[in-house]
Amino acid sequence: MSKIDQNDIFMLQRMANTLRFLCADMVQEANSGHPGVAMGLADVASVLSYHLNINPKNPKWINRDRLVFSGGHASSLVYALLHLWGFDLSLQDLKAFRQKDSKTPGHPEYGHTQGVEITTGPLGQGIANAVGFAMGAKYAKNHFGNAIIHKVYCFCGDGDLQEGISYEACALAGHHQLDNLIVFYDSNKITIEGDTSIAMSENIAQRFIAQGWDVLECDGHNFLDIDSKITLAKQAKRPILIITHTTIGKGAVGLEGSHKTHGAPLGVEVVRESKKALGFDENEKFVIPDDVLMRFRNVCERGVATNKIWEDENAQAILQIQKWQENDFSKIEYPSFEQGEKIATRVSNGKILEAISNKIAGFLGGSADLGPSNNTTLSSGDFPKGKNLHFGIREHAMGAIVNGLANYGLYLPFCATFFVFSDYLSPSIRIASIMNAKVFYIFTHDSIGVGEDGATHQPIEQLSHFRAMPNLKVFRPADANENVACWKLALQLQGPCMFVLSRQNLEVCTPKNQDVIHCGGYLLKENKQASITLVASGSEVNLALRSAKKLEEEGIATQVVSVPCLDLFLMQNAKERQEIFGNTKVLAIEASRSFEWYKIADDVVMMESFGSSAKGDDLFEHYGFCEDNIIKRAKALL
Repeated sequence: MSKIDQNDIFMLQRMANTLRFLCADMVQEANSGHPGVAMGLADVASVLSYHLNINPKNPKWINRDRLVFSGGHASSLVYALLHLWGFDLSLQDLKAFRQKDSKTPGHPEYGHTQGVEITTGPLGQGIANAVGFAMGAKYAKNHFGNAIIHKVYCFCGDGDLQEGISYEACALAGHHQLDNLIVFYDSNKITIEGDTSIAMSENIAQRFIAQGWDVLECDGHNFLDIDSKITLAKQAKRPILIITHTTIGKGAVGLEGSHKTHGAPLGVEVVRESKKALGFDENEKFVIPDDVLMRFRNVCERGVATNKIWEDENAQAILQIQKWQENDFSKIEYPSFEQGEKIATRVSNGKILEAISNKIAGFLGGSADLGPSNNTTLSSGDFPKGKNLHFGIREHAMGAIVNGLANYGLYLPFCATFFVFSDYLSPSIRIASIMNAKVFYIFTHDSIGVGEDGATHQPIEQLSHFRAMPNLKVFRPADANENVACWKLALQLQGPCMFVLSRQNLEVCTPKNQDVIHCGGYLLKENKQASITLVASGSEVNLALRSAKKLEEEGIATQVVSVPCLDLFLMQNAKERQEIFGNTKVLAIEASRSFEWYKIADDVVMMESFGSSAKGDDLFEHYGFCEDNIIKRAKALL
């Protein structure tokens, strides 16, 4: 049902122009930003205000529509809308755009500004985030019925669709027929370097039709046309792309349609002339006419009423939703492993995932087509009714989709692939870390132990990369028991956690029910007379134990420290670490390019090159991860 008619056109024009000049003033005041896209999308955003179901008085209402700006550079438009709709964002906050400690940073950040659904960051991420939200809504609707009937809206531009992640994500959205997803493609045909024709000539409509979407087109400056297409999109049985043909910098005198409006202020005189041309006082800044504010605030009034009706009509479902959100981790019945048992940590991890899934309703996830190898296939069946998410060979989109699921409000998502392919989803992991999103990454085949697949499949530098990422906790358990302990801790932490797991079998060498994992590392083999400490993670812990035994046979007192999470271990103060190491020399052992160990170690046995193709055991021997070399290096330290 259409939301506007001919009588609304005058008011919509005032709303859109108010938006344009709020954005232009914000960028001009900061002398930094992107006014062009905000001015070009002002008409579409104004019409969407008539359709959007959100409640600024209850921003976490689970059945609210989600709105994602994939182009985070359109932040001035995001903030102007949030203020006008009634979120906790004042006019003074708009005036502080891009300034230190403001609520209005250069790109929107989740958790920093009320109403921002997700941190999108690099172009293309937001489209995949929106697919994640839509998948979350579809799964929830299968469990809660018509208590979850909201839409997911996403604004994207030429840059988003040029990024490969958009193809991955939209293919998956089409495959799952996500009829709750509506994407506005702001087709203004301009990028930073000029007209899109210099690097882009594909038929976007045909591309999306081929991916299982329905495609609509509209004049992005014709209010009735925009409204009719949104109305049609809300009734669709497939995901919808609305190609909105717009003019970048719409309303900017002398600069309409120019790439010069993309990433720089318009200039004081251009802003003044543009205001004057559209009937605004050129001497005033940050002006919001009362009737315009009242019309935008209808979003809030409508949202409060719709939220209340929803609560009255869905009392039973709401109780179920609240139960989902409790996440009582004490109910999880973890698998048990015996010392001496040999089991790869990827295999023990699969048993742990199943145990968590059995007790935590919102725990779900999947792999980039490697479920049988990653051991991530859950017994609950496949999406959209079951918890298994088959991402296909789409690591980049997978990472951003689980960010959307994490921010949805019901889920604790995980995703998985081989560790060397973590490079493909690194941008999404970085965004999750910025947001402190509760996402779990399962990366198997963690070292040269991969073996015959060779250098291209053997991760070398990845551990150091992710350990360097703020807020991310990287766990590399020594065996099945440590794996359980690491998961118990990870579920309690706020923020993303990564599990780096072995392909090869590892002997269970650590005790059950460890309560020292929270420090990141602990004394696994103690010797109060020790002159040297061998410290290691993952598969190298067992090597450290064997080497320690031989060193002691030669009369060198040795102790072993297992460090399943170096991030947490380095957070301990020097005194706490000294209590573990004593006055010993410290030799770290890790089959990776791990310079970070030098923060605590006197020497590090690590990879000095890429790997090669051979049996895993042969490679460990070849690259010095053997008892003879550990003993040699230990003696050299002493």
